[in-house]
Amino acid sequence: MTTPIGPADGSASPRFGGLTTFARLPRLDQVPTSDIVVLGMPFDSGVSYRPGARFGPAHIRQASRLLRPYNPALDIAPFDTVQVSDGGDIDLNPFDIHAAIESAEHAARSYADRGSRLMTIGGDHTLSLPLLRAAAAAYGPVALVHFDAHLDTWDTYFGAEYTHGTPFRRAVEEGILDTEALSHIGTRGPLYGKKDLEDDRRFGFGILTAADVLRQGVDEVVDRLRQRIGTRPVYVSVDIDVLDPAHAPGTGTPEAGGMTSRELLEILRGLAGCHIIGADVVEVSAAYDHAEITGIAASHTAYDLISLMAMDLAGQTD
Repeated sequence: MTTPIGPADGSASPRFGGLTTFARLPRLDQVPTSDIVVLGMPFDSGVSYRPGARFGPAHIRQASRLLRPYNPALDIAPFDTVQVSDGGDIDLNPFDIHAAIESAEHAARSYADRGSRLMTIGGDHTLSLPLLRAAAAAYGPVALVHFDAHLDTWDTYFGAEYTHGTPFRRAVEEGILDTEALSHIGTRGPLYGKKDLEDDRRFGFGILTAADVLRQGVDEVVDRLRQRIGTRPVYVSVDIDVLDPAHAPGTGTPEAGGMTSRELLEILRGLAGCHIIGADVVEVSAAYDHAEITGIAASHTAYDLISLMAMDLAGQTD
């Protein structure tokens, strides 16, 4: 196995200098192949309230400069274990949501065809649909672990079928999700009506609310998720608004009463050993993010997801 090319050495090259790739990793064009590609999708034409997630990928990359190469919580140096690189941003049409979805799916499929897994940084939640389409094309219907304040299984907004509030309803309808292994974590706040929950249950989702996380604790939540996932290929989608606004003010549809960044990271770490085949972190709106609080949370979330995928890939080659 070729020794992976890692990030710039923070003890020799100041973290505040140089090109801003995720965690100061090499660019995709600087490595022969890449097991995991960090891919930016700057797009927010599907949002229903505050815009700004189109600037999320750049903001997350900037906040990721302080990440270091060894992850003690998972006991892995992901960038030494597998080749991880930054693939830059995909060009997505900001005026045509259908064209943007098509471009996102085409890009995701092209990486899957090369054998790369994606850690996507967004961008609004609309883009999870084309990413799931690409994942299902490679693996068949996949399990889903969805961290979010909201269900995102609504039908339409203003008659539009493709928005940041509809991706998982469309995914169920298209048959690209394994409906025996679907979970929402961290949901909270008012809904349009009780039918929202009834529809969601009909689609096959299990719900662990933010209050459930508080009352049951991280270990119980992890145990329930792992039982639901089993050995299936699983896609993890993280809307940063799953965090309380105190931990993630920079997002488009904040809701009070959310999880802490510590809870989110500990739940993710509890998925070590699961077959995670792709992930996204979305809905980071830089304009509302004072002191980079949201960007830091998002960059650490992506780092732990990369670590989990690296562990899975390393396990497959042992």
